Amino acid sequence: MTAPVVLVHGFASSFERNWREPGWVDLLGELGHTVIPFDLPGHGGAPKPHDPAAYDDLPAALLAALPAEPVAAVGFSLGARTLLTLAGRYPGRFTRLVVGGVGQNLLHPQDTTPLADAIEAGEEPAHPLAAAFVRFAHADGNDPAALAACMRRVAPPLDAAGLGRITCPVLVVVGDRDPAAPAEPLAALLPNARVLTVRNTDHL
Repeated sequence: MTAPVVLVHGFASSFERNWREPGWVDLLGELGHTVIPFDLPGHGGAPKPHDPAAYDDLPAALLAALPAEPVAAVGFSLGARTLLTLAGRYPGRFTRLVVGGVGQNLLHPQDTTPLADAIEAGEEPAHPLAAAFVRFAHADGNDPAALAACMRRVAPPLDAAGLGRITCPVLVVVGDRDPAAPAEPLAALLPNARVLTVRNTDHL
């Protein structure tokens, strides 16, 4: 068997929705990978507290789910941020990373309060991506109050020092119409990264 792979989903999604239902788990299994299932706090089958402070260290929850040996990892959006933060703390835990739906957005402060407010109120904002997040948060099986709390967590931008410690190969994938783009400013801070920009593609 090849190296195990941990898959880290995006906001308001889950391991099942993000990875198993679209076929990624089966595909990786056919290639000989052991897939490690993981749900971020507030998502899927994980605990869903309503206190924003419970979400301040999502990388710690991921670390607790990893085996002792190094793993490969794939993360999308919130999952990608979580992976990169954890890899900056413990670079030896990963053999390679694929991070999607992220780019220069991870390097700048973001005010997520309006989106958290919209999730709590169940009101879709005018921005299409924000409106999609609200719809996802209210999908069957989700807890909107928990997801709003996750959105209100303290999440500082990634810094050059942490990213510079990630020496394993990193593939950064982003759509050219994704608000997170471009990915080059993020990749420039990673010692061993390359960028794949997908044409005519937005965040979703």
